[in-house]
Amino acid sequence: MSRELAKASRVRISELTPGTDLYLGVHITGPGLVFDISCFGLDADEKLSDDRYFVFFNQPASPEQSIRLLGAQEGDTESFAVALGSVPDAVHKLALTATLDGDGQMSQVASGYVRIVAGGTEVGRYSFTGAEFSTERAVMLADVYRRGGEWRFAAVGQGFDGGLRALLENFGGEALDEAGPDAPDAPPAAAPAPVAVPTAQTVPTAPTVPPVSVPAPAPSYDATLVAVPAAVPAAAFPQQAGGAPVGVRISLTKYVEVPESPGWVKQNDNLVRVLLTKGQDVLALQGSMVAYQGKADFAHEGSGMLRKLVGNLTGQQLKLMRITGEGQVFLADEACDLHVVRLEGDTLCVGSDRVLAFEAGLEHEVRRIEGEGLPNGGFFTLQFSGHGVVVVKTNGVPVVLPVTPAPETYVDVQALVAWSRGSQVITTAPVRIRRSAYAGHAAESYSLQFRGAPGNFVIVQPFEV
Repeated sequence: MSRELAKASRVRISELTPGTDLYLGVHITGPGLVFDISCFGLDADEKLSDDRYFVFFNQPASPEQSIRLLGAQEGDTESFAVALGSVPDAVHKLALTATLDGDGQMSQVASGYVRIVAGGTEVGRYSFTGAEFSTERAVMLADVYRRGGEWRFAAVGQGFDGGLRALLENFGGEALDEAGPDAPDAPPAAAPAPVAVPTAQTVPTAPTVPPVSVPAPAPSYDATLVAVPAAVPAAAFPQQAGGAPVGVRISLTKYVEVPESPGWVKQNDNLVRVLLTKGQDVLALQGSMVAYQGKADFAHEGSGMLRKLVGNLTGQQLKLMRITGEGQVFLADEACDLHVVRLEGDTLCVGSDRVLAFEAGLEHEVRRIEGEGLPNGGFFTLQFSGHGVVVVKTNGVPVVLPVTPAPETYVDVQALVAWSRGSQVITTAPVRIRRSAYAGHAAESYSLQFRGAPGNFVIVQPFEV
């Protein structure tokens, strides 16, 4: 049975199949659109350090044949054969991309998917439509990457404004100029050898219904806000019946050196103290260190070519420093209110301008939030997932609103700080408010509607960015 994968989801290949020989099929169509589908073999810095691992129509295989372009197969627009066991150790990620050849934009895509086939049977599929994009001319479809000694699959679905040339250059490759009229003709590329692909009896060749985005299941805990006396040191939200904290925990109480999480202490509303230990690196906003004791090393944290590219395109770029050593570091940022949020296998969406620091073990990526009426059809946010701490900063003391199926919760997008992943952003609506006419303020803002299972929440600050 094929596993349906939602956008931004990640899964271990071993959870889908015990094998390492994969068939990756890509289907993407749109009226009058022509697509070039490629695979980039990227190194640990997410760069194309060896252009022989750029597999596309003019270079249909990597040197050792671990990545091969197969062409259109059984309803797939393009397909690849990947032998993970033969991929060189220097290649850490295989990035599947689609770019437009000619006029058009990705919002015109009628339907698309990336499917994973092993042993002649489809084991996973990520589906998408043009509604997820706007004026982009390329899209980063999916990644097959190494993490913790094993291969994983990520459904990316991230739009990109440039075409194939811009995508190649941003991965660190060199795009050669096309040959002039006097240049000799290049010999035609050899056609890839035919391979066995799944039959129509075992694997669907094309979607029969429009793809549906299935929201991630929400954590099962109550959304009741619990009033906690100031004397209680470890306030948490949300809580199960009986007071046991689970899921995402966030403290918004008054405190003096209250331990929020192992290694993280609130000195006051605007200052966090981090206990450094060996092997537990911390990533923090550059310039956020105000003092430290003991031995602490501060180093610029490179974001990698792909993450830097996505950050530049979406405005969700973090300028970080990596803190290592043994001691304690004090962090702050322009006297903003700081809140320590612990993720316990959960996912939290938060704008990059609201992040002060986080544990290096957390995964973070850019996510697009679409909405009718929003400028450019949507906005971008950072999505953190895993086990660890994120320090969120706000202007003023925020309110944590429970999100339930009914009634719906509406939030001004300019005051939005963060929300739990299980909270669905349903619609947007313009809110016209007469304001004093001074720089930095407009006459119209936008509200987002949140809905979700009990236990989800949204964090709102008393300040519009």
